[in-house]
Amino acid sequence: MTHAGRILVVDDQAINLRVVSSLLERHGYRVSGASGGEAALDACRELVPDLILLDMMMPGMDGFTLLRTIRGDMALKRVPVICLTSVQDRDLLVQAFEAGAVDYVTKPFIAEELLARVDVHIGLKLTRDRLERVANERQDLVNLVAHDLKNPLTSIAFASDILVNNGVKPERVPRYLQMIHESAGDALGYIRRYLESQAPGEEGATVDSVAGLDATLDWLHDRYELQCEGKGLELRISRVAGDPQVRIEPLVLRQVAENLVTNALKYADTGGELHLAAQAGAPGFWRLIAEDRGPGISADQQRKLFKPFVRLTDGDPLAGLSSGLGLSLARHIVMRAGGQLFYEGREGGGARFVIELPGA
Repeated sequence: MTHAGRILVVDDQAINLRVVSSLLERHGYRVSGASGGEAALDACRELVPDLILLDMMMPGMDGFTLLRTIRGDMALKRVPVICLTSVQDRDLLVQAFEAGAVDYVTKPFIAEELLARVDVHIGLKLTRDRLERVANERQDLVNLVAHDLKNPLTSIAFASDILVNNGVKPERVPRYLQMIHESAGDALGYIRRYLESQAPGEEGATVDSVAGLDATLDWLHDRYELQCEGKGLELRISRVAGDPQVRIEPLVLRQVAENLVTNALKYADTGGELHLAAQAGAPGFWRLIAEDRGPGISADQQRKLFKPFVRLTDGDPLAGLSSGLGLSLARHIVMRAGGQLFYEGREGGGARFVIELPGA
């Protein structure tokens, strides 16, 4: 029988270490040993175990001190600890449980009893870990969907506000209606893609997808020209010959690129420019670049630029809609496609973001 659990056995008696370790290894566990408290801490910090079997009565750092130290360590505090003790002193056991032990086994132990208790607590630990992974994955999905819906919904709100307040010439009304229509389609597309990604067998289904940089630039121009105009920004597009293709799903590339555009709209100075360009990158790669003449990003802020839930300014231009997730998610998506997303300072001032992806 093979188990996935890792167990650390801590006992100052070498014979006890050999006997317990041998029993657990025969039962299929991966086992390491430590002969004292300091050695046990070093072993835990090098590779966090799924369970600790701890002798309470040791010279130097005894089991109680070690247990309290483990419970005070954020990386180790949730590792279950079973006490190994040669006495059934009620006060000693109460002290052990108060220090954070989850169970105990008395020495000399009965093999079947020790294995039964280990099986139970390893099972609980691994089940809890699996549930936490599932919960984290679901939360990541919620974050992705919520963030990605923000951009098309913001476009819908922008266009509808113009129409409702009669702030547009009659000949431009069809363009604003088209923006609303396409943004709603994008929102539904994001939801559909994420739902499909959760279906069995769908993971990695878009590996062979190809996106054209010209088509992406066209889409960005059509979607954001009016919003740039409303912000007083000149939207400038630069292309390269041959319409380069990159290995990523077209909808995903648009999703990542519009994160960079909306950031520029939030922070770029009125009256400046937003420049979107396709360029050759490293050999075998192509780049999509978004650069503005805004305030740029300081060296201190650059260290936090791609961290999740971090905003670079105290004020929120979106009045509470910004989650601080945009650049973190965008980089994660690009890296999954085999590329990279990075920031460069722009000569003459401003910000420059580069999406680099493998060519098709």
